[in-house]
Formats: sequence, structure tokens, C-alpha cells
Amino acid sequence: QVQLVESGGGSVQAGGSLRLSCVASGYAYSGYSMAWFRQAPGKEREGVACISPGGSTTHYSNSVNGRFTISRDNVKNTLYLQINSLKPEDTAMYYCARSAFSCTLVGSRYNAWGQGTQVTVSS
Repeated sequence: QVQLVESGGGSVQAGGSLRLSCVASGYAYSGYSMAWFRQAPGKEREGVACISPGGSTTHYSNSVNGRFTISRDNVKNTLYLQINSLKPEDTAMYYCARSAFSCTLVGSRYNAWGQGTQVTVSS
């Protein structure tokens, strides 16, 4: 069965950095676009970044302003999200997801999800 397991979240002060990881299993990882989404309490789910199967194409939400970098290792079946210069508004549960289509930030186009890793940023 498809499994996506996130890790790397935590509580940090504003200006700090985190690297989130998502280990995938149960499918041909290198054949699918992948993405990171986030959801804060009382807010709708937001697509943060996506990456094509080979990593040649990426898209980012306008809200991240160049602070986030998505990458993947197709040998280790792992997706990463490097987050720099963290802000309190980045506080959310971050989810790894597999796309049923191409690299997109539309959540309905993803057909497998992890359970999430919490990122909390204090001022």
C-alpha cells in the first residue's frame, strides 16, 4: 500500500530553518509529481510547493516568497522541503502528497497523503 511518512517538523523561533522529509513506499515514487501542502487552524489547506517526477519543474505558492525549496531523491524515495527565514505565519501542519496528474498546487489532484508534521514558529 502507498505510504507517505513526514518528519522534521518542530518548534522554532522566527528566522530559523527546518528541513522537512517525506519517505514514500508502496509505489513507483520516481513516476509521480509530489507536493507539500499546509493547513493552519481555522484556515483552508494551501499548496506550498510541487515538483515533477524528475525534479526539472517546480512551482511555489506566492506566499513563501523564495524562502522554501522543494527537492527529491528518487533513489531514497524521499521528498524534502527546506524552509528558511521562518515566520509565525508559517505555523501549520505540513503534509506530503502524491499527484494523480502533473506538478500542481491544487489539492484535489493529489491521491495519496501523509499524516503530516507540525511546524510551529514563535516570534
